[in-house]
Amino acid sequence: MATEGPERPVQSSNHSTDISAHYPLSPPPSTPSTFSTLKERIRHHYELASSYYYSLWGEHIHHGYFDPPTLTKEDAQRNLITLLLRLSALPKHTSVLDVGCGIGGTSRYLAKEHGCHVLGITISGTQVSMATRLSVEAGGTLDTNKNVIKLGEGSVRFLELDAETMGEYFTTGSLAESFDAVWISEALSHLPGKKLFFENAARLLNPDGTLVVADWFKAKDLQEAQIEADIRPIEDGMLLPPLCTQLDYVTLAKSVGFENIAEPMDISEKVKQTW
Repeated sequence: MATEGPERPVQSSNHSTDISAHYPLSPPPSTPSTFSTLKERIRHHYELASSYYYSLWGEHIHHGYFDPPTLTKEDAQRNLITLLLRLSALPKHTSVLDVGCGIGGTSRYLAKEHGCHVLGITISGTQVSMATRLSVEAGGTLDTNKNVIKLGEGSVRFLELDAETMGEYFTTGSLAESFDAVWISEALSHLPGKKLFFENAARLLNPDGTLVVADWFKAKDLQEAQIEADIRPIEDGMLLPPLCTQLDYVTLAKSVGFENIAEPMDISEKVKQTW
């Protein structure tokens, strides 16, 4: 896994050579004509599999950062969040849009431990229901009028929304909303429109806002044989459009006005223990 510094992002990725055997093959979603089908496959996958992922991974459906290597899986998953907080220097008590929030683990952590007010969005209605239930079970107090759950000094709320529509959704009439931070952890790789995401993030951030990105990347300068042997099985098995390099993300982020606040960081060796 690799982490890229804030653009104001922090970004992280998985180098793939050692783990391709974990993923079953499926037809490659690599052409624009298949992107809408890919999105429906992703939605369907998480509608069906989120409960299983919860039983397997716990509340955080992302890698653990095993530093030190003796950490439990759960502590390592939380440790990845604290790494991103440290690199991004995200202030406490900020408003955060958690894109691809899954079942809300990161949103809850940011609310309880960092006093943030977090809106988590996911393409899956099942994940919204699970995230809401788990947040209440974690000690949250639900305000049914506002659909907000108070946790510690912060709060969480969850919304079923296609991330590629967030720019329009949050700038429309009574729904208009902006954020101090946009956070996306191991979800951007699912989105076909990478540049659209960076454009939307810039559109929704308050002045001096921060974009925090953790994701999987392919290594640069791979040969076609390496891509076919190592990268394609991961893309197909994990329902991903073609993976990008770290530099691809940095270039896209800078093209819409972001600036680095931390240098890219490769953490592959410290997350591989997750598997």
